[in-house]
Amino acid sequence: MAKIRITQVRSSIRRPQRQKATLEALGLRKIDQTVDQEATPTILGMVNKVKHLVSVEEIK
Repeated sequence: MAKIRITQVRSSIRRPQRQKATLEALGLRKIDQTVDQEATPTILGMVNKVKHLVSVEEIK
C-alpha cells in the first residue's frame, strides 16, 4: 500500500465540528504539523473532506 504525507496548512478555527474531528482523526492538531498515513480508501476519503485545509504528497 502506498503512503502519503499530510500537512495541515490552514487553521481549523471557524470550521464545522465534523471537519475539526476529521483533522483530529488524521492526527493533525496544529498548522504545519505533518503525519504519514497509509493511502487506504478510508484515509483518502477523510483527506478529501478537508482538502481545503491540508496538502498531500505521495511518499516514494
